[in-house]
Amino acid sequence: MNTEKTRILAHLHAIRENRPRHFWAGAVITGVSLFSMMAAFGTAPDSAEIKEYQRTVVEQLPLELGANHASVNPDFVREERIQRGDTVAALLSRLGVQDEQAFAYLRQQPGTQPLFRQLRPGKVVTARTSESGELLVLTFPLNGAKDNALVIEKRDGKLLAGEQTQVLATQVSMKSGEIRSSLFAATDAIDLPDSIATQLADIFGGDIDFHRDLRKGDRFSVVYEMLFNQGLPVRTGRILATEFVNNGKTFRAVWYESKDGQGYYTAEGKNIRKAFLRSPLEFSRITSGFSYSRFHPIHQTWRAHKGVDYGAPIGTRVRATGDGIVEFVGRRGGYGNLVVIRHQGRYTTHYGHLNGFAAGVRKGMRISQGDAIGYVGRTGWATGPHLHYEFRINDVHQNPLAIALPSAPPLASQQMAEFQRYTNPLTYRLDRIRGINLALLD
Repeated sequence: MNTEKTRILAHLHAIRENRPRHFWAGAVITGVSLFSMMAAFGTAPDSAEIKEYQRTVVEQLPLELGANHASVNPDFVREERIQRGDTVAALLSRLGVQDEQAFAYLRQQPGTQPLFRQLRPGKVVTARTSESGELLVLTFPLNGAKDNALVIEKRDGKLLAGEQTQVLATQVSMKSGEIRSSLFAATDAIDLPDSIATQLADIFGGDIDFHRDLRKGDRFSVVYEMLFNQGLPVRTGRILATEFVNNGKTFRAVWYESKDGQGYYTAEGKNIRKAFLRSPLEFSRITSGFSYSRFHPIHQTWRAHKGVDYGAPIGTRVRATGDGIVEFVGRRGGYGNLVVIRHQGRYTTHYGHLNGFAAGVRKGMRISQGDAIGYVGRTGWATGPHLHYEFRINDVHQNPLAIALPSAPPLASQQMAEFQRYTNPLTYRLDRIRGINLALLD
């Protein structure tokens, strides 16, 4: 046993003597490192001990601002929608303008007078002011077809006014609704602009008399353009596609443009435009709520009524229901002031009880569908303001609300492929939105 131990010790001694010196240096370093780690693990304080040494220090740090930042006053941009009964002073006050010099400039300059004359409710006006309320820029959209705005801007300490063309971006909007009392009540419920509601009535004016034919439960859907300037709605554009279900019957129209013309067509390419409109009065909030009676107001008896009476305020515009030639303008017995238009030889339309005639209307002149020919009145045998309208074929009275009216020519067969490519995405939108807004209203 002792001999074996002696042999092992002698072998270890030989190994140690033969090892290079850096081996032992590395071993020493490794040993020291391991010992240090063990010491660190062994002496690390726990959470409770750490909390005793923690403390919160709050210091005020100075904010270094450059000279440019320190000297610039902030500007404020505000947008306001004109309200009914607004004055320029009230509008400027809501816009944060506290600038008597600017208000005096607006009152005195001829170029700024549209600001006072065109305070149309719903119009969006934008102002940029200083911190103290000094007017820097005022942008006021102008009425009319042009997309112009009146811009008042301060340059070199002076206010300057001028018209600028607004850059408009077009977005497509979609809405659907249901008639429960009137068309405008239904469009108000889904926030559909009045101009789109009026377009809707014009598009289907050859098939539906919107003064008389509407029924509770009728439904409509529209795909239309909305024009924006710098993210703000400026005005509506054109209806691109629409559907109206009246008394269970569905009418559809899609806008289509080609080198041969433009207009609204059915999905089958038939022209929506009829040779005659159903109603001689433009559909509006004013006329849509009026009713009529067939009881004769003068003779106080029930008589055969060979026309349709439309109650409306005096001065309401009356339009020609079809293209034609003016055959009579003047006063005639119980009709009072009367206009007669002949269409395509055998058709005539009669417009009675007029308050007056549109400028330039005279016998023999050519009239286009929709042209103004006169204004609602109470002349002749009439106790209240209304329009008496007759539709005759070969001088025989017809019911204009029931007679089948001829349509304009349809698209040619060679146009149908292009028509389908253009209109299919629009009719797809109509199919998708039908009933969506109805569900939201319920």
